Amino acid sequence: MQDSQANGVALRKVANKLRTSVYEQLMWAVDMLGAGDLWDGHISIPELIYKPTGQKIVMCGADDPRKLKSVKFSQGRVKYIWYEEADQFSGMKEIDTINQSLIRGEGRFFCFYTYNPPRSAADPVNSAFAVPRADRLLHRSDYRSVPEKWLGRAFVAEAEFLKKNDPKRYENEYLGMINGTGDEVFRNVRLAAISGHQISSFERTYRGIDWGYGADPFVYIGTAYENSSRTLYIFEEFYKCGARFDEIASVIGSMDPKRYVITADSAEPRSNDELRARGINVRPAKKGQGSVEYGIRRLCDLSAIVIDPVRCPNAAREFTGYKFESDGNGGFRSGYPDKNNHTIDAVRYALEERFSRKNVGIIDKRKLGL
Repeated sequence: MQDSQANGVALRKVANKLRTSVYEQLMWAVDMLGAGDLWDGHISIPELIYKPTGQKIVMCGADDPRKLKSVKFSQGRVKYIWYEEADQFSGMKEIDTINQSLIRGEGRFFCFYTYNPPRSAADPVNSAFAVPRADRLLHRSDYRSVPEKWLGRAFVAEAEFLKKNDPKRYENEYLGMINGTGDEVFRNVRLAAISGHQISSFERTYRGIDWGYGADPFVYIGTAYENSSRTLYIFEEFYKCGARFDEIASVIGSMDPKRYVITADSAEPRSNDELRARGINVRPAKKGQGSVEYGIRRLCDLSAIVIDPVRCPNAAREFTGYKFESDGNGGFRSGYPDKNNHTIDAVRYALEERFSRKNVGIIDKRKLGL
């Protein structure tokens, strides 16, 4: 209403949800602003038209994102895009495709994503918005911050009942807390920015390599461990399929100018020799029977694993998405899955010396609770 060239697009993943959600919500907002006489609502389309200028807010389903390329306005351009229930869309790739279709021309654009956060930190929408951006405002609200008359006493009573009888579900559904689904291996992961100043202040850093061939990536990881708080920081990664020795040596050399000792997967001794020949200080991991379970258990027992999602996007993805496998009967299979764990392996190797125990290969698993 304040910009005569502005139009809006409100989106739901499924078109048949538009009339009972975004249309009714926008009509409610028009009335709350005391502007009901200035807007026409057409529920059959559905759309709202601002009568003084002919500007529109159109409502579309994203059943087929390609159809949104045909959205055009005779007056002005798209300025506002609203994704209601953003967690129901098929990931950020689908949302990016829609934005590329709608965001055209000069001027500022505003995209709103409203959703109840899914329980798992690995959910695509939670992962996407955990990455900080300078041009993004993240706002959290819950039912406690709005007038009770908007919700009604019955709503509040249901919330209080769930709070008492199922606290975890209450925390997620009513407070929007990302509190897991029960199948996450690492429940101590926190995604947060790690500044260059903070990295330079670490007393000791640990670095690891997981070799990958074919479809598996090569991974180099830089970490630091703070003993007083039992916190691990993951701040550096190089993750690439088909990486060649010269490229690997060059990248590690630029990341690791002090030539720290790097603990690498010992399954490929020739690959480690190739890096040594190029001036990289590599030593083989000791591994041993039970070392995988032991290393993961030690990581799980830490107070926190802080990962910078901008510096280390693949570590953030793998650590938050690493889950126990279902046994098909409501429980989980024993052991840790051997997939999507390349950065996890590199971190295990990096910390092998720090977390080592004498004769780690023959540790009684019962003592570790494995």
